[in-house]
Amino acid sequence: MNKNFWKNKRVLITGFEGFLGSHLTKALLTTKAKVMGLDIKIHRKETILLPSDYKNMEVYKGSVANYNLVKKILQKHSIDIIFHLAAEAIVGVSQQKPLKAFESNIKGTWTVLEAARQYGKIEALVVASSDKAYGSHKKLPYRENMPLIASHPYDVSKSCADLLVHTYAHTYHAPVAITRCGNIFGPGDFNFSRIVPDAIRCALSGKKLLIRSNGRFTRDYVYVDDIVNGYILLAEQLKKKGLKGEAFNFSDENPITVLGLIDSISRVLEKEIDYKILDRAKYEIKHQYLASSKARRVLDWRTHHRLEKGLRKTTEWMKYSHSCVKKENGSGEM
Repeated sequence: MNKNFWKNKRVLITGFEGFLGSHLTKALLTTKAKVMGLDIKIHRKETILLPSDYKNMEVYKGSVANYNLVKKILQKHSIDIIFHLAAEAIVGVSQQKPLKAFESNIKGTWTVLEAARQYGKIEALVVASSDKAYGSHKKLPYRENMPLIASHPYDVSKSCADLLVHTYAHTYHAPVAITRCGNIFGPGDFNFSRIVPDAIRCALSGKKLLIRSNGRFTRDYVYVDDIVNGYILLAEQLKKKGLKGEAFNFSDENPITVLGLIDSISRVLEKEIDYKILDRAKYEIKHQYLASSKARRVLDWRTHHRLEKGLRKTTEWMKYSHSCVKKENGSGEM
């Protein structure tokens, strides 16, 4: 992070109270940036943000799909940089409630892009997409130039967000770029439909971990601090290097099966995890992982947390987070 770059920058983070958003918010609050946050819920109990964090930023409650609200924030605070993270992030919820996913992930994205275009003073706009925007390909790992061929609600919503960014970058020359990340994990993830926090919580509480898939689905897992670093580097370099319309994969390039991940968590905890394979996963891509050579080459981005190092930090945090251990079974994501 170049702290001189962020001095007096006025930054809007949509979805600032979410898992990734809260980590990004805390990172930018360590600089002299002036941070504004927009989220559909604010002051939620399950967040890593502290009361002191809220005192050092401006907070807005509302939907990112509310054009007038987004435009008001940009104009009132003379925003320089936007991180658009607000979204329906859970695949299962998107499957059950597709309109909710489309409202948040597609309309929310075009709202931010159009509000930024009309405002006309944005220096950098980083939009969170997903590895799932690629859909299912036989050739792996996914690279940024592969077609977006998603088939299911969450995946398609992210593909659409990607295409909207492409449109605004190439038609309106907006300074906007896309991030596509592997499965992010780390402290502060209270969503136990995800395999990492659910497996750790089950191990700590002695509950049985329920795995929806057959346990052989393959993903890459990347520690949240490394992703935050990627977002910040992209915002810092977007204008300087002329990266408008570009997409960047962020992954540790170490794909692993669900059962392999559970073995890694067991080693970190020095404790066996009791699990049951349900083999009921539907509409989920079996094998999906990313190449990050472009991010390394263009942004000089690197991961600093290999899987077990990140898992160790996550388990230490969860051991001392009473609300995590008490949660009921979440049923692992894969």
